[in-house]
Amino acid sequence: MKKYTYTESKDTRSGFGAGLLEAGQKNENVVALCADLIGSLKMNDFIKAYPERFFQIGIAEANMMGIAAGLTIGGKIPFTGTFANFSTGRVYDQIRQSIAYSGKNVKICASHAGLTLGEDGATHQILEDIGLMKMLPGMTVINPCDYNQTKAATIALVDHEGPVYLRFGRPVVPNFTPADQKFEIGKAIMLNEGTDVTIIATGHLVWEAIQAGEELEKLGINAEIINIHTIKPLDEEAVLKSVTKTGCVVTAEEHNRLGGLGDSVAQLLAKKLPTPQEYVAVDDSFGESGTPAQLMEKYGLNAANIVNAVRKVITRK
Repeated sequence: MKKYTYTESKDTRSGFGAGLLEAGQKNENVVALCADLIGSLKMNDFIKAYPERFFQIGIAEANMMGIAAGLTIGGKIPFTGTFANFSTGRVYDQIRQSIAYSGKNVKICASHAGLTLGEDGATHQILEDIGLMKMLPGMTVINPCDYNQTKAATIALVDHEGPVYLRFGRPVVPNFTPADQKFEIGKAIMLNEGTDVTIIATGHLVWEAIQAGEELEKLGINAEIINIHTIKPLDEEAVLKSVTKTGCVVTAEEHNRLGGLGDSVAQLLAKKLPTPQEYVAVDDSFGESGTPAQLMEKYGLNAANIVNAVRKVITRK
């Protein structure tokens, strides 16, 4: 098992803030819009550098999406910012009609996704957003795993033409990917080559997958671990190549098991390579109030549950 270490834990939303500033430096057409959550979205540095390129829309998320769509007509590259729940569920009609249907070059940037929003509870912990967004034709869906990867993804969006949903979170998590990484949309990252099982993880579950791999090694199980930061378009070649070798797969995500990464992998395998699969995800339920650590434990989104899923799926080979 390849060893991964980190020197600090940082929140992925701060990676977005740092990336947004560099995106603004890279291209003068980059503009930012926020729905009264500047601090939560870490947009302060961008605003200080480019106050004339920032628009505070207030608590009017639907209006923010419409304004963003309109700004693209003049050649601007708008990055919208609010919580994931408000970035998707609250404004789905506006995204579908004004952004996705007409292929507008809007970057929908969503913080506080999943259970790790924590104490705000089920009403704010959206676990359906990946499914909602990946169903929209032409929508790219990205869910990076740490600060560095989120920063790199944000910068990469400047050169990508078309609507994108970028998902990130509130809690601090290990920052272990390279600071100088090149982010390739739609390209999976091999974290560890193995022969016994494929573990495909996204977002906060990537580090848990690495920890699970270390535990599995002690059990004599050699896990192949893949970081899928782009859920749509899915890197089908990487998935099929790995699963062909290992013969079974576990998918891990901070999302409902319905509609997320696991479903995308299952659809691919059902069509091209039927394979035993287990899911580590929220099992078709809403969340609740609690600390991020408590919720990840209760809903089974951790290394121990990935290990259990691996041991189960291997018996089905």
